[in-house]
Amino acid sequence: MAGKCNLASVLGGFLVLTLLHNLLNVSGQNIPAVALFTFGDSNFDAGNKQTLTKANVAQGFWPYGKSRDDPNGKFSDGFITPDFVAKFMGIPIPIPAALKPNVNVSRGASFAVADATLLGAPVESLTLNQQVRKFNQMKAENWNDDFIKKSVFMIYIGANDYLNFTKNNPNADASAQQAFVTSVTNKLKNDISLLYSSGASKFVIQTLAPLGCLPIVRQDYNTGMDQCHELLNNLAKQHNEKIGPMLNELARTPGFQFTVFDFYSVILRRTQRPSNYRFFVTNASCCGVGTHNAYGCGLPNVHSKLCEYQRSYLFFDGRHNTEKAQESFGHLLFGADPNVIQPMNVRELIVYPVDEPMSEVWLPTTSAMVQASDSSSSASRGYEFY
Repeated sequence: MAGKCNLASVLGGFLVLTLLHNLLNVSGQNIPAVALFTFGDSNFDAGNKQTLTKANVAQGFWPYGKSRDDPNGKFSDGFITPDFVAKFMGIPIPIPAALKPNVNVSRGASFAVADATLLGAPVESLTLNQQVRKFNQMKAENWNDDFIKKSVFMIYIGANDYLNFTKNNPNADASAQQAFVTSVTNKLKNDISLLYSSGASKFVIQTLAPLGCLPIVRQDYNTGMDQCHELLNNLAKQHNEKIGPMLNELARTPGFQFTVFDFYSVILRRTQRPSNYRFFVTNASCCGVGTHNAYGCGLPNVHSKLCEYQRSYLFFDGRHNTEKAQESFGHLLFGADPNVIQPMNVRELIVYPVDEPMSEVWLPTTSAMVQASDSSSSASRGYEFY
């Protein structure tokens, strides 16, 4: 009898362990416990700007963080895209701002800072090159080489370079624009190479949004509610066209793996057909003042307007998306197909064997087609779902 009880106990314990193991596998989707590191500008800033500047940063005050009742320096009404990617990766803690003291960086960190650029010397911010060097300063004390090699490095930067260029050079001709795009993308390539030489091997590069459709740009250039500033859109497209080929070239180096998230097309589709994505307003901000509510959100002594329901808006302030939009971007990054992210999504990138050459390359078909024509004919390709 005792033997039967012992056998039952052993089998019961085995069953519990098996169920627990399966639960962990399902919840983590068989994804290894690696880190997420983010670099770039305010879109990925997890609170670094608050540390760098002596001034009060609007993102530290309500209504930023409104959806989470937590204004913590992020440029949204709640979580930002890397927060959702981290969640899908099974990372149990928020990705912290690397520049803040005494934070837990065991599963990654954000080095992104608002106002960051690739070129020049941004005020109270860091260039991408400086962010990478900060990563190198922290590396030895926090992460070993094997862990870094298996982890994910997300980058979104360049918007400020083109916004500043257009402001300072309103009459730049085509050759001047092309020369500037070449300077920016060459610097991006060099900085990615520096990060690769620091031990990173898995890169997620996000293309620039259609910058001319940002509410703050529509307001600055008086485009009205139905038009975008095409000069900035064209600069963003020229920039984006260079990203895939550049990364294909870098992938010839041993161990370099990457994917490209077509953020330009994702934003453009939602701007042109908002109802398909359950947005009501995509040409103005939820919070701010002006013709497009694009300025002043969160600033003291500014009587900015605040929309009643932020989830109906694509943009929370003049440049940054609502939490609802950011969550959808996280889903697209992590699990979408090549219409949105290629040559693989983030989940596939994480589990792709380290040091193994990529079996696929980035192809220009999706980006070129959608940027050239985002017409209703795209329904046959299922683009509304992305």
